[in-house]
Amino acid sequence: MTTLTLSAATPSAEAVAPQIASGPASAALWLILLPAASAAVLLLLGRRADRWGHWPGWIAPAASCVMGVIIAVQLLTADTAERVQHVDLGSWIDAGALNLRFGLLVDPLSVTFVLLITFVGTLIHIYSVAYMAEDVNRRRFFAYLNLFVAAMLTLVLADSYLLLFFGWEGVGLASYLLIGFWNHEVDRGHKISGAQALENSVASKKAFVANRIGDLGMIVAMGLLFAQLGTLHFVSVPGQAQGMGDLGVFDQVAGGGLTTAMATGIGLMLLLAACGKSAQFPLQSWLGDAMAGPTPVSALIHAATMVTAGVYLIVRSQPLFDLAPNARLAVAIVGAITLLYGAIVGCAKDDIKKALAASTMSQIGYMMLAAGLGPVGYAFAIVHLVGHGFFKAGMFLGAGSVMHAMGDETDMRKFGHLATKMRVTWATFAFGWLAIIGFPFLTGFFTKDPIIEAAFVRQEGQTWQPWVFGLVAMLGAGLTAFYMSRLFFMTFEGKSRWEPEAHPHESPRLMTWPLIALAVGSAGFGFVFVFKPSWSWWPGWWPNLADWLTPTVGPVAHHEPVVHWLVITVVTLALVAVGVWQAWIRFGAPSTVVPRTAPVGSPLTVAARNDLYQDHVNNGLLVIPGTYATRALVFTDGAVVDGAVQGVARGAVAVGDQARRPQTGFVRQYAATMALGVVVLIVIVLAVQI
Repeated sequence: MTTLTLSAATPSAEAVAPQIASGPASAALWLILLPAASAAVLLLLGRRADRWGHWPGWIAPAASCVMGVIIAVQLLTADTAERVQHVDLGSWIDAGALNLRFGLLVDPLSVTFVLLITFVGTLIHIYSVAYMAEDVNRRRFFAYLNLFVAAMLTLVLADSYLLLFFGWEGVGLASYLLIGFWNHEVDRGHKISGAQALENSVASKKAFVANRIGDLGMIVAMGLLFAQLGTLHFVSVPGQAQGMGDLGVFDQVAGGGLTTAMATGIGLMLLLAACGKSAQFPLQSWLGDAMAGPTPVSALIHAATMVTAGVYLIVRSQPLFDLAPNARLAVAIVGAITLLYGAIVGCAKDDIKKALAASTMSQIGYMMLAAGLGPVGYAFAIVHLVGHGFFKAGMFLGAGSVMHAMGDETDMRKFGHLATKMRVTWATFAFGWLAIIGFPFLTGFFTKDPIIEAAFVRQEGQTWQPWVFGLVAMLGAGLTAFYMSRLFFMTFEGKSRWEPEAHPHESPRLMTWPLIALAVGSAGFGFVFVFKPSWSWWPGWWPNLADWLTPTVGPVAHHEPVVHWLVITVVTLALVAVGVWQAWIRFGAPSTVVPRTAPVGSPLTVAARNDLYQDHVNNGLLVIPGTYATRALVFTDGAVVDGAVQGVARGAVAVGDQARRPQTGFVRQYAATMALGVVVLIVIVLAVQI
């Protein structure tokens, strides 16, 4: 089945040059302006917009979604050569050799992200209307959500690394505000204690600092690109390029403008940036703590938007990584490590949101692995990214529905048997669960399994890579089935373990409707937009996502894996079945007793509960040495640098004090001093003559 998908995703068209935007694509700026304007209005009006602020809050991303669909239809009905369009918005920065124009790149890759961000984002906004109904700061919450959506749209539509970085930082700011949204005591709605508010604030700062480390890589990469190529535009701006120096980064790379060594350095810096934003090893420790924010924040940031920005950066920079195979290999290694790391951590988490966060980390690892495989995997990274946006957003919102019914409780050991009380939440969550474990013919089967098959492909010059990456991806599928089934069974199946005061109930319709829509995507997106059958009755014009992405990422390179595709599929499904079965007998069977207090567990379980001690490693390698280094620098600055300057000043003052003492203002003293001076001069003259 996966081979059919892989081979069907092998188009013949090549990447195309951008053209001046026309039609609906020329109005792409409004995709950003609508949510940005809504955020500005809600923030500027303040409390005066409290009663109605949620209305523009969800209408703005919905309007952007409609515009995105219109633009997608325009590109889909256009010739392949016209599917990459550029919107020139004028000069932005013109300083010496740096001449950047403000523009947007409307192509299949950016439009795919626009549709994902705005469609899933709109559902999350609608869900938030009910979820945050009792929160006194709901208007401000929607303002931050709109700000986040506007920043993310800027990131994916940018035509240059600098404008992308502008959106990159905007996403970081908005995520900081949303993760720490409950940073003060709240008595109404979601009650927050002072200690919890402080913990939320620390979590938002942790995410902010970790992302700043990644941002350093982005800044260095941009500096190297500009120093070497004199531009930061992805491609040549239509009508602007005159000579080699005016060509875009990718055009100059194709023309031999970068050495392999320089491209490798730039690629590694871009990877560092991606690790920070997408919570990949070794900068992944912030993601679990980021669950401190309201659940819709987790669904928006950690399913369909922010954490996928790193994957977007890598895939968008495809020409650079194709020139730097070692940097691309590093991407694949980071992805492989992270997908296993997240899966192991997810197996031991009892907090439903943190278990989903570990799952997100692992699934993003699959995407990074696919991107690191090169032409055989670029498109599949984006395909899985889009599918993951549906089923992970659905499960995060489903977790929020459970929390809504259980008094904001997140400990799965205090759930159980909720399927009888929350039928809609149970059914929609089940689709997300089955999709992510790769159940046949659901979305995950068509998006993740091709990555596993591609990981087994031996490309030119490779020896160990297909076996290591393939087996890691296959093992990750089995672990995913176990920890996601554990989450599902502990929450919805088995015996009830509720607190005596708990009265679980189904959520209101404004929360369940988005769940149903996302469940439909979890079930059918892969079959409708990824699988491309050869049936005679299947319309040939129907879009296939891998084909659609070809003008941007190029054709998918088709190679035979080192193991037959049927063996890969059978073994993967067998591992999935074993994972589900193990989770069922341990956590879901009617006769199973799940303790309400977590048992001690094995050393590996304890380590996984503590995120494999990543925080301890970070503290030992970075935080503590950095703290002492900072203190040493502060001491050196005060004692040596400032001491030297202040010492010179104090010396000058002392000399002045001593020189001032003879200046008494008495004439007789001045006369005596002059007489003494004359005597001294006479003595000296006589001494010389003698």
